[in-house]
Amino acid sequence: MFNFNGELLHKNTDFLNENNRGLQLGDAVFEELRVINGDVIFLEDHYLRLMSSMRILRMEIPMNFTMEFMEEEILKLISEDGLRETKQIKFTVYRNTSDNNFSKSDNSISYFITSTTLINPFFVLDDKAYEVELFKDFYKNSSMLSNLDTNNKILNVVGSIYAQENDYQDCLLLNERKQVIEALNGNVFIVKGNQVKTPPITDGCVNSVIRKKIIDIVSKLNEVEFLEESLSPFELQKADELFIANNVNGLVSITKYRKKDFVNTTAKSLIGKLNAAARMSVSKSV
Repeated sequence: MFNFNGELLHKNTDFLNENNRGLQLGDAVFEELRVINGDVIFLEDHYLRLMSSMRILRMEIPMNFTMEFMEEEILKLISEDGLRETKQIKFTVYRNTSDNNFSKSDNSISYFITSTTLINPFFVLDDKAYEVELFKDFYKNSSMLSNLDTNNKILNVVGSIYAQENDYQDCLLLNERKQVIEALNGNVFIVKGNQVKTPPITDGCVNSVIRKKIIDIVSKLNEVEFLEESLSPFELQKADELFIANNVNGLVSITKYRKKDFVNTTAKSLIGKLNAAARMSVSKSV
């Protein structure tokens, strides 16, 4: 089942037409969330990010599109499968067409919500072998649009194909200044000594909720110095640890980049704190 503008439809139901702007123009934005036992994790953060993304794209936000509405529409969908399952939710908003012309719109929106069942109820640290390489065929521009999760993910698609062809688990993306900004599947963090560093959003990385949560956690640790600074490719092989943060897996330790092998000490210490923050977000909303 999936939720289309409040109506539950069976999978594989035709509900988009040939003029759909999300399909024709990539004119859509999405938010990925996690739901555990009927509780939407980091709901407020995801809602505010979605609203911010829609404003940046000049979409018209309906008056009823409140945080409570967003939660109700998500729970309406997953209640069909049972609220006790752990779900990954993708909440997609796209701009409507008008006058049967996909290049014109009144900026009104439609939405659809899909769900996938997850095995692990909370975030986990995936510490299996995970080798990465720089993806240098194309660059990601450092602009405000690059901070959003939109339907234009062709760079990630091509990068993923490159990774598969060369037996890498992931690739690191560069901006037009050849600075490392993120992985194909999440935000990247680098650890050197007692410093934890991640690229600033002005360099073009996705401004995800999980990135914000990791920054909040690390910034409060007395034994760690947090830096939000541009990341040069030359720094990667000098690092003690590299890890990726995304809304689906939580944290993924990078085990190898070129000839350098990495530990995962910091990531291991952060995963419990991330889950504690997730539980806290639920208790605050009750």
